[in-house]
Amino acid sequence: MLKQLKQKAIAEIKQAGDLNSLEKVFRQYLGRKGELTQVLRSLKDLSAKERATQGKLANQIKKEIENILEQKKYKIRDTKYELPKEWLDVTAPGVPMPQGHLHPITLVQRQVEEIFQSMGFTVANGPEVETDYYNFDALNVPKNHPARDLWDTFWLKDLDLLLRTHTSPVQARYMEKNNPPLRIIVPGRCYRHEATDASHDVIFHQVEGLMVGSDVSAANFKGVIEEFFKQFYHTDVKIRLRPSYFPFVEPGFEVDVKRKGKNWLEIMGAGMVHPNVFKTVGYKANNYQGFAFGIGLDRLAMIKYQIDDIRLLFTNDLRLLKQF
Repeated sequence: MLKQLKQKAIAEIKQAGDLNSLEKVFRQYLGRKGELTQVLRSLKDLSAKERATQGKLANQIKKEIENILEQKKYKIRDTKYELPKEWLDVTAPGVPMPQGHLHPITLVQRQVEEIFQSMGFTVANGPEVETDYYNFDALNVPKNHPARDLWDTFWLKDLDLLLRTHTSPVQARYMEKNNPPLRIIVPGRCYRHEATDASHDVIFHQVEGLMVGSDVSAANFKGVIEEFFKQFYHTDVKIRLRPSYFPFVEPGFEVDVKRKGKNWLEIMGAGMVHPNVFKTVGYKANNYQGFAFGIGLDRLAMIKYQIDDIRLLFTNDLRLLKQF
């Protein structure tokens, strides 16, 4: 099915004669409701072995189609701006074509999604304007619990709504509608009323991860995260887990990563999903167990591209953006 989809997409790209036609092909196969996008979203219905195999193949095909689309786009543009063949002034200065640049956070998010999808994870999404229930109560943080002070929350005036402080609410929403076993990641924007400095901002990006099954353990988590960072940094890494507290996991731990020639670096928080969270979403806590984790995409981008101030990511300074 995937190979037939690939052949069909390539054939239609070759037939496209202008940029509008090319854009229609992109939406048909790679858009939010595109055929290949739907295939990637349906991986959650497959077995773990099939998800890993089909996920890797689907991502390879996605990259091939993207490359062919890009080549075709430049070919159409070159033809459009081609000078008349009968006369050419070789002394005239060239006219550079303006090019857009993907934001470093977008680049990192796409890489994170591709790595986890190759391991059988599904990308899930949820609202940025959340209810108090999903942002806190469903995650074992009831009203008046002191742990709520850890999240400096933006509340919407005269409404019982808030700007989500993490992407974890999607964890509860997803489990309410899906039965184990499951593997998801949830990338997206989050908001906290924090003082802005070189490493903090009121808007930041996070990717939540969740894996639930009958026998999922902390050893499974360590293996998944170790493989993720190995692919992300393109080198062998060491992982270290340190005890920590998060109300929606028990036990909870901080995760440190060490690359060759580098020092240990605290990179994420994680833990085994708290039984109270399972009970809230309707799971029988004795039947299932799983792990959850949260990684800051901004932090990953800063480390990967050696950016020393998070505020540079949000100033729209072209001197920064043109480097990517």
